[in-house]
Amino acid sequence: MKPRRDGPFFLGLALLGGLYAGLILAMLVADLAATSPGHLLAALRVPEIRAALWLSLISSSAASILALGVAVPLGYLLARTEFPGKRPLELLLEVPVVLPPLVVGLSLLILFQSAPGRAVQELVTITFAVPAVVLAQFTIAAAFATRTMRDTFAQLSPRTEQIARSLGCTRAVAFRRITLPEARRGVLAAFTLAWARSIGEFGPVLIFAGVTRYRTEVLPTTVFLELSVGNVETAVAVSMLLIAVSAAALGSLRLAFGRM
Repeated sequence: MKPRRDGPFFLGLALLGGLYAGLILAMLVADLAATSPGHLLAALRVPEIRAALWLSLISSSAASILALGVAVPLGYLLARTEFPGKRPLELLLEVPVVLPPLVVGLSLLILFQSAPGRAVQELVTITFAVPAVVLAQFTIAAAFATRTMRDTFAQLSPRTEQIARSLGCTRAVAFRRITLPEARRGVLAAFTLAWARSIGEFGPVLIFAGVTRYRTEVLPTTVFLELSVGNVETAVAVSMLLIAVSAAALGSLRLAFGRM
């Protein structure tokens, strides 16, 4: 047999992948060229931008924790059990992934203007308040986290859990002591994805929470506000701040992921 020549194949893969990687790199270089450290420091001195930064960090972290609280049990249920209505449920959970983000925000707004939504808001204000920011971020982030946890549990062998149950453990105890520790990498991956989605979310937050400075403004909406008044340099500086914060947080999570 003639020796296989895989060089052209891998060259084609490298060229196709390199085009996309080059596009991302070009975007980042363009952003860096359009701003300067002075612009970034000036943006950080603005009280409104600092408030938006803190709200972004707090809300995205809260949304990601809530997303894990939903994704872990749902992912386990979908991966390890069969029940009537499973396929329609899986399709339903994919809706936030495929819907345009603006539609998600509009749907949340309509929901909380309905009779049940108004009843909830008599107890706690949600629309155009901080809870709306977290809920808008959570609605989309939880769908991605659930998909990640479902795939994680599906890839784990059920054998160790079955052995634990044969020794007298309940399913709940086996899940807590055996399966969940085995899925820790998937949990971290789901949290990372949920956090990244949350901190960059714009459409649902804009529609459902509005853009009120010192109240519901987050970094993506700050970029929108600055662009709308013609402050392009400030908008680019805030964009770079968002990129830097996201990269630092995700880099820390990946470092922790590698040590697990």
